[in-house]
Amino acid sequence: MTDINDILKIKTNDIKPAKGKILISEPFLIDYYFKRSVVLLAEHNEEGTFGLIINKPVDIALSDVLHDFPAFDSPVYLGGPVKTDSLYFIHTLGDRLENSLEITEGLYWGGDIEIVKEMITLGKITAKEIKFFVGYSGWVSKQLEGELARNSWLVANIKARQVMESSPEKLWKESLKKLGKEYAYWTNFPTDPVMN
Repeated sequence: MTDINDILKIKTNDIKPAKGKILISEPFLIDYYFKRSVVLLAEHNEEGTFGLIINKPVDIALSDVLHDFPAFDSPVYLGGPVKTDSLYFIHTLGDRLENSLEITEGLYWGGDIEIVKEMITLGKITAKEIKFFVGYSGWVSKQLEGELARNSWLVANIKARQVMESSPEKLWKESLKKLGKEYAYWTNFPTDPVMN
């Protein structure tokens, strides 16, 4: 007979955090920002970690964030709890956008926002090519490793297409299921265990 504690035990995987990987929150993490979150790591080194929550759209228009922004029908996401008064973006534009940094093959972050606005105005960019975020997720040196040791996160691989095209509402569950059967059952845990 399987012990309930074995079922609920968070099992770490062997994937290490790195630029281009994702963090998947464990099912019982109750933090306002990170509950059932998927965080794309755009930078991870000995100085710390920078990432964006990619599955939390917010009910705000780009024009509410940047008042001189051209009309563009694209959701805005809550990137994390740090600098929520700032706008960040990821995209698949590559060399078409100056000063962007590659996260993983075919996926970039940052770049010249004025060029982004010009491309939108000229119709040279679509919402499938770019995602916008208010705030970011950040960890100082060794902080993320501490959270991983406490089993708050799983680390996984992801492709640019999944980041840009997956439904944000389904991304947390889909990411867990891709890790295999031992994690797939987590998707059935209630959001609030007290309500079970």
